[in-house]
Amino acid sequence: MDLAYTEAEQEFRARLRAWLAAVLPSLPAKPAPDDWPGRRAYDTAWQRMLYDAGYAGLHWPVDAGGRGATPTQHLIFLEETEKAGAPYVGANFVGLLHAGPTIVAEGTAEQRARWLPPVLRGEEIWCQGFSEPDAGSDLASLRTRAVRDGDHYVVSGSKIWTSHAEVADWCELLVRTDPGAPRHRGITWLAMAMDTPGVTVRPLRTLAGSTEFAEMFLDEVRVPVSHRVGAENDGWRVTMVTLSFERGTAFVGEVVACRRTLHALAAEARVNGRWDDPVLRRRLGGLNAEFRALWRLTQWNVGEAQAGSGAGRGMRGNANGVPGTGGSVFKLRYSHARQELYETAAEVLGADSADLDREWVLDRLSSLSYTIAAGTSQIQRNIVAERILGLPKGR
Repeated sequence: MDLAYTEAEQEFRARLRAWLAAVLPSLPAKPAPDDWPGRRAYDTAWQRMLYDAGYAGLHWPVDAGGRGATPTQHLIFLEETEKAGAPYVGANFVGLLHAGPTIVAEGTAEQRARWLPPVLRGEEIWCQGFSEPDAGSDLASLRTRAVRDGDHYVVSGSKIWTSHAEVADWCELLVRTDPGAPRHRGITWLAMAMDTPGVTVRPLRTLAGSTEFAEMFLDEVRVPVSHRVGAENDGWRVTMVTLSFERGTAFVGEVVACRRTLHALAAEARVNGRWDDPVLRRRLGGLNAEFRALWRLTQWNVGEAQAGSGAGRGMRGNANGVPGTGGSVFKLRYSHARQELYETAAEVLGADSADLDREWVLDRLSSLSYTIAAGTSQIQRNIVAERILGLPKGR
């Protein structure tokens, strides 16, 4: 990837900065963290503003409703919106960064036309129904059943850690359609309307006090066969597309946020006298180098996904812009770097690190989940070892 910016890219950055400077002061105050209807309204209103300004789905293909922007323009967008303090995707996360890109890559023309425009316009929210009480890291052991009945699947089972289920309109749902097949070959990817009879959602409260996850119970829920993305029993391959986006590109905006937090921590340390500690300064310097490297890796991964080619073993993307397994390298290191960042924040804050009203304290609690969410670090190490380095599978 060419890391030098062209004149056109510099002009794109300037236009974006000007637009952000004009619209951000007009935004209302952010709703309370536990006000999910308010958060949905806030997040979808921002998404609509992006859509009206031509920034929604910036890097999506034009025939999928996007602008077909280059990887560099996409990264400029992420960098500038984060630096300006613009709202993050929030409740739009699954639709914009998981389900939407999966449908772009794997959906039919009819499915693209039905589901992608409402996501881009901020009209519909998606949640993720993958994990189950006994199928987390070992996702292929999922038990939620889907039995074919004419033009519908009848789905029964339960899901857990269902992101944004409280306010979602649709769910990207993994089900077992052939219980007699090998574990990875009897799974199907469905799009399920959340208002379908038989769907029950129970919010879960996290360590940080949020309820962005939920349990979901499915009691003979009827899902049209036309809502299947990919072929029946080919859901594991489709799921790997979804997880490639989740691990490869969904966190890129957060790298910029971490870099901003790091600079704020350095400023705080100078104010409260902790800057005089050479060990702390060394940690801050090391983290600065870490996140600069992660940003370069982000640029490489996004560029490879768009180009559909890779230089390393097993790290190749494809022509639909699906990230390769290089996303696992990023996810693995980013998860630990984020935890190290907020451990350093606790050191900078000192006694205040136990005060939930202080900046960075809730982020520190949230960071603990990153080595589990979107595939545990153990799973990522296996992917790196087997698919990139070509090592034999462990026994």
